[in-house]
Amino acid sequence: MIASTPPLPPVIHTALADGQPVCLRRITPEDGALMREGIAQMSPQSRYLRFFSGMKTPPDWVIERLLDVDGDTHLAWGAIASDHAAGERPRCQGQAIGAVHAFRTEDDPECAEFSVAVLDAWHHKGVGRLLTATLLLEAQAEGIAEFHVDTLSENRTAIAFAQGLGARPTGGDGLTRSFTLEVEEALRRLREECDPEGLRDVFGG
Repeated sequence: MIASTPPLPPVIHTALADGQPVCLRRITPEDGALMREGIAQMSPQSRYLRFFSGMKTPPDWVIERLLDVDGDTHLAWGAIASDHAAGERPRCQGQAIGAVHAFRTEDDPECAEFSVAVLDAWHHKGVGRLLTATLLLEAQAEGIAEFHVDTLSENRTAIAFAQGLGARPTGGDGLTRSFTLEVEEALRRLREECDPEGLRDVFGG
C-alpha cells in the first residue's frame, strides 16, 4: 500500500483553544487502565451516546476491542492533558481526556468505521477536532478514503460535527443515523478553519 501522506510522529505536542497543553499519541494495549478510567469519568449520558449504553464500565470485550490497535485494521489515538509547567520540556503525562478510533475490514480496506469520545469536562475546547485531524491524516496515509459514521439520532452534537466536516447522510432507522465522511474533504475543511490553532501542530506547522 502506498502512503499519500508522510508518516505521523509517535507523539504530537500541541494545545487546546484555551491554551491547555496536550499531547496526542497512538493508543497501545498497555492503555487499559487509562481507557477504563476515562470511560468511568464520562457522564452516563455521554457513555450512552458513545457506546449506546450508560453502563459505567463497558464489557471486557469492548475494552479489548478498543485496545487492539494494529496500525492497519484498527487505528487509534488518545489525547493527554499535559501537566508540565510553562518553560518545561513538553511531556506526554497527565489525564487522558479523549480518544478516536477507525476500524476497517479486509473486504473494504478503503472505508473505516469512525468514532470519537471526549470527557465531559473537556468538551468545546477542540479536543475532538485535534484527535479527528490526526486520525484522518493517518487514515489517508494508510489508504483509507472514507469513514463510516453511525450515531444515535438524538446525538445532535456528533451529527453537527460530522456534517461540519462534509459528512453525507446515508440512512438510518429512526434510532440511529448513518453518514459517509470523505477523508480528503474533511482534512481540507480542518486545514482551512484551523480551529483550534493547535491544528497547525497536527498538520506540521
